[in-house]
Amino acid sequence: MDGSVVPDLHRRLPGRGAWLHFDLECLRNAERRRAFPRALRVQGALDVALLREHLEQHGKSTGGQPPGRQGTRKQVDPS
Repeated sequence: MDGSVVPDLHRRLPGRGAWLHFDLECLRNAERRRAFPRALRVQGALDVALLREHLEQHGKSTGGQPPGRQGTRKQVDPS
């Protein structure tokens, strides 16, 4: 591992992974709480530049949903 957190869009990369909402605020909170090193079980800080770039390019335009997942939410009838 080179110390970088990268988005795994197809959920196929080897090794441990960590879930994150498609939201820059969630990324900021994860960084502030040092969540990535704990979730990935590594020592020291990790570089999230690639992940941040991906969220800036794709996260806002999808309204919080991963690409290709827009419109898949179903509304439940509360009655």
